[in-house]
Amino acid sequence: MAKQKIVVRVTMESDKKSRKALRIAVGLDGVESASFVGSDQIAVTGEGIDSVKLATLLRKGVGYTELVTVGNVEEKKPEVKEKKPADAEVTWQISPYEYYYNSYGVPYYYVY
Repeated sequence: MAKQKIVVRVTMESDKKSRKALRIAVGLDGVESASFVGSDQIAVTGEGIDSVKLATLLRKGVGYTELVTVGNVEEKKPEVKEKKPADAEVTWQISPYEYYYNSYGVPYYYVY
């Protein structure tokens, strides 16, 4: 199955109702993420999400609910950058025990 994104408009007058709506949306099977879009919309992404079940649960728990969009998610392909020999990075390794100890001598925990 392909990932899908569902945007739902929900009437949320208070913070309590908005938290409850987000909790209901995240509780469905297959939901990977849910976030607010604007002040009255929730975007839910995942695989195998039943949009009708989501709308029904939100109507029962919060109030008026309207499906805005239901569609597939376009996945971005990461760009692969090739390193050129001129762009080689220099790595430095510094030993923390290579200090100049003045006249105090080398510490007792320093082993050659």
